[in-house]
Amino acid sequence: MSLYGLLKSKGDNGFGHNSTAEEVTEGLGLEGKRILITGCNSGLGLETARVLSMRGATILGAARTTDKAKAALAGIEGAVHLKCELSDPESVRRCVEAVREHGELDAIIANAGIMALPEPVREHGVELQLLTNHFGHFQLVTGLLDRLSETGRVVMVSSSAHKGAPKEGIRFDDLAYKSGYTPWKAYGQSKLANILFTRSLAKRFEGTGRVAIAIHPGVIATNLSRHMGAVVRMVFGAVGPLFLKTVEQGAATQCYAAVHPNAAAHNGEYLADCNPAPSTAVAKDDELAERLWKVSEGLLTEMRAAA
Repeated sequence: MSLYGLLKSKGDNGFGHNSTAEEVTEGLGLEGKRILITGCNSGLGLETARVLSMRGATILGAARTTDKAKAALAGIEGAVHLKCELSDPESVRRCVEAVREHGELDAIIANAGIMALPEPVREHGVELQLLTNHFGHFQLVTGLLDRLSETGRVVMVSSSAHKGAPKEGIRFDDLAYKSGYTPWKAYGQSKLANILFTRSLAKRFEGTGRVAIAIHPGVIATNLSRHMGAVVRMVFGAVGPLFLKTVEQGAATQCYAAVHPNAAAHNGEYLADCNPAPSTAVAKDDELAERLWKVSEGLLTEMRAAA
């Protein structure tokens, strides 16, 4: 329990910075619910899978390899183990087909991601963080919308790092990030894309019982930080007790968004600490969000044609 969390007040729903995934799901019965989680093999994804399974949900867990998913979820009864390499459109397509065999979904938690690659990596003409964090999840989620229940939810795990995105928001004229690459701006762009996708999806859900929510899990020292320098990791270790969340706390907001009854009121919103949180003006730009949706559809069509 961090000092910062002790000083920060809770939201109207009684949850806040120090709330854990178990606390925000306490008393909920999720028997009969099917929930797909990407990045299930470690960190927040694994904790989310553990807690939601404990509440009765059937977990469909996706990782970069089936073996990783299987090893991570070995203690979760009835879990379905899936391979989904989000940077590979063919792998995502096969994952969509595999998920479709298991019937209706009650939630999709787009948790997987990569962060702050020190040097630019490009595949399919796109910088790898944007390809993995946004385009891969866009393909996965849109491919499963007809399998989402009438009250189903899509939770996009974004980050407060979206505030560090390029000033134009999304670099549509340079998706490969051939110029001006910095690790955090590229990561921020991918996390901004998560929020913009959520907004467009939420508009498509209007008038239905479905919900799309973007969340910031908080700052947690997980495997996602493996590309950070040794100095940054050392600082994390030193200040962790004061400011950082535990994995149990970090998983709380995505669990809340995915299954808590009160979260149904937050379609299209951005949450942190299980409550609505401020985002940037560009993150609320619906025209930009629609442009990203169209570009995403077009790029995936091109990738399929080139395969």
